[in-house]
Amino acid sequence: MGFKQYLVAAVAIVGMSAGSVAGWAQDVGAPSSEGVAPPVAPPVAAATSGVQTIPGMPAVTNPHNLYSETGATHIAPEVAQDLARVYVPNLRSNNVDVIDPATNKVVDRFPVGKSPQHVVPSWDLRTLWVTNNAEGTIHGSLTPIDPRTARPGPSIAVDDPYNMYFTPDGKSAIVVAEARKRLDFRDPHSMQLQHSIDVPECKGVNHADFSIDGRYAIFTCEFGGHLVKVDMVEKKVLGYLKLSSGGMPQDILVSPNGKTFYVADMMADGVFLVDGDTFREVGFIPTGLGAHGLYPSRDGTKMYVANRGSHLIHGRPHSKGGGVSVIDFATNKVVATWPIPGGGSPDMGNVSADGKALWLSGRFDDVVYRINTDDGSMISIPVGQEPHGLTVWPQPGRYSIGHTGILR
Repeated sequence: MGFKQYLVAAVAIVGMSAGSVAGWAQDVGAPSSEGVAPPVAPPVAAATSGVQTIPGMPAVTNPHNLYSETGATHIAPEVAQDLARVYVPNLRSNNVDVIDPATNKVVDRFPVGKSPQHVVPSWDLRTLWVTNNAEGTIHGSLTPIDPRTARPGPSIAVDDPYNMYFTPDGKSAIVVAEARKRLDFRDPHSMQLQHSIDVPECKGVNHADFSIDGRYAIFTCEFGGHLVKVDMVEKKVLGYLKLSSGGMPQDILVSPNGKTFYVADMMADGVFLVDGDTFREVGFIPTGLGAHGLYPSRDGTKMYVANRGSHLIHGRPHSKGGGVSVIDFATNKVVATWPIPGGGSPDMGNVSADGKALWLSGRFDDVVYRINTDDGSMISIPVGQEPHGLTVWPQPGRYSIGHTGILR
């Protein structure tokens, strides 16, 4: 059965089963839970670098730069065959815009579920998942996109998928159920529920990153000013940390050496530094109004901070405070600042495979910014209503741990 025929048939089915999801995956080339294709990276328990990872997690090849395998020349052969596209989830228009980076034009638009928040690459890099959390309802869903064709498959009903991550061993998807204060571990292909972890003191749980060995993750709690540390082996909460000021932590990113977690706080207008192992705050870097998204440069030497230009969840367009700060990982100093010409609202996104462009959604301006990482010059591309967590594809790396494309 061809993909279009299958899609028509699948959409007509109410209450789609995991088996039908597997059928779609086989039809478009993504692995299913029953016939899983070989992962891009073979599971390795211990690294030659000396970092002892959890069983099944690919080795850490460079303990000084865990982004070493995401250099421009490290695109897997299978991934290199995927279409070069930027996928933009439009939160208020309930669709995804597809941009061709060669022309900077929107070349496709397709409907997804209600309130699409992020486009998340799967652990094995063969599916891009749109997280439709259906704000204020119980009708959340995940829509798979085949990166080879840039077309969607039938959605899967999933409760409150605001964001999604993958355990470093690839055994589980972690659906971040923000409104439920819960982390749902699911089969990474069928999305059937495996088990859940309640995080009752983490109001607005939303973003995460993982320790260098994969043993724990730290999640941000947007509406409580907290962080929560979760044991990925025992699947339990290890503790909470209240940040010293601010009060609305957003994105989180681990340093190249795996020792420090950077936490963007949109009320503090900067980035907190947290020692992951001891789970204590160790510093703060002022960046700009409404610090929000965090992305490593392609060579792993710098971090791009998207400053959304507002302390409000629903801000106004053309904010003069909107821009990007560039932090040097080695010194923890801001080395460049790129304001949005005419004002703007840069939010979430990622870096192009060659590292030459930083793509960010303009959350309150209904545009996408393509920013030159050499000098900060940029263009704006009109898209749908309230674009959010876009992803850029293809990406170099061995496996994805989720969000808009955290690869390692």
